[in-house]
Amino acid sequence: MKKITATIESLFRFYIDGFRTMSWWGKKVWLIIFVKLGIMFLILRIFFFPDFLKTNFSSDRERSDYVIEQLTGNN
Repeated sequence: MKKITATIESLFRFYIDGFRTMSWWGKKVWLIIFVKLGIMFLILRIFFFPDFLKTNFSSDRERSDYVIEQLTGNN
């Protein structure tokens, strides 16, 4: 367990030091990348992946029955 914690800590330090010593240009590029990813996932989530189960079924029991039917192929 100690080895895993030390590995995670060293990876964290590696990335923090890398971002700390990065040039102004590199920081701006990463900011643009993160903003674009955030917008992309937000738009995709809202418009292209609606909550099908919540809109078509009123209870958790109906939702779970539907999912089990779809997974097992039993109708």
